[in-house]
Formats: sequence, structure tokens, C-alpha cells
Amino acid sequence: MTDAKYTAEARVTGGRAHGRARTTDGEIDLALRLPKELGGAGGGANPEQLFAIGYAACFQTVLAGLAKREGLDAEDAVIDAKAMLIPIEGGRFKLGAELAVTLPSIQDASQAARLTHTAHQVCPYSNATRGNIDVAISVNGVPLTD
Repeated sequence: MTDAKYTAEARVTGGRAHGRARTTDGEIDLALRLPKELGGAGGGANPEQLFAIGYAACFQTVLAGLAKREGLDAEDAVIDAKAMLIPIEGGRFKLGAELAVTLPSIQDASQAARLTHTAHQVCPYSNATRGNIDVAISVNGVPLTD
């Protein structure tokens, strides 16, 4: 990993239930709390929220960049992301994700689907999750199929 172009650094103390998360550059400093849905008090961020934000931001950037290369404008793309904890056997959970992509400036359904599919092949978060967790993607309200 010596060729990393960028490295984000963070420190968490206290875990997800009563913790604190800080990036070493000071840009993020958050209270971490277990969500009410999991029996916690809420009132702070949780890892699933942070994952959803990261995935959506990365995907939108990749999508806009790919569109620009094709002479299209996708800067107004909106990505609504969900990161879910899904119960599995033994009281454990697995992670799942959904991305609802809205491309207001790209009205052609096949063009929007092709661009979104390509973004899913290129996005680092998509590459990290592929084969590891279930990811469902829709574009302009239509499920994206592989």
C-alpha cells in the first residue's frame, strides 16, 4: 500500500455505543452512538451512516466524471444511499447497501443506466463491496440490472 494516492486517518475511542470518532486532520469529530433501532439511545452518528455517506459521495464523483468524459452533465446527480445491518443466524449481522441514483440532466433511460452501470464498475466503494455484500442500485427509479 506504499503507492496510496491518499490516506484518510481516524481514531475511534469507546466504540459505536458511546464512542468518539476523529480524523487526524480535525475535519471530522463525531459522537458515536448506537441507533435506537438497535436498542441504543441514538443522538450520534453510527458506522452505517458514515458508510452510506462515503459510498454516495464516491459514487456521485465517479458518475459525474464519467459523464463529463462523454460530454454529458451529471453534476446534478443525487445519490440516496442506505447502509443496512441485516440479521443473520447466530445473532450476527451482515451489511447491505442500496443506492438510488437520480440523474435529472440525463433523460434517456438507457444512457442513464449505462452510465450508472459503468460508475458501479469503477467506484472504489463498489469495487470493495462487490462479492462481499449485497448492493442494489436504481437509476431514475428503475432497478439497475447487471
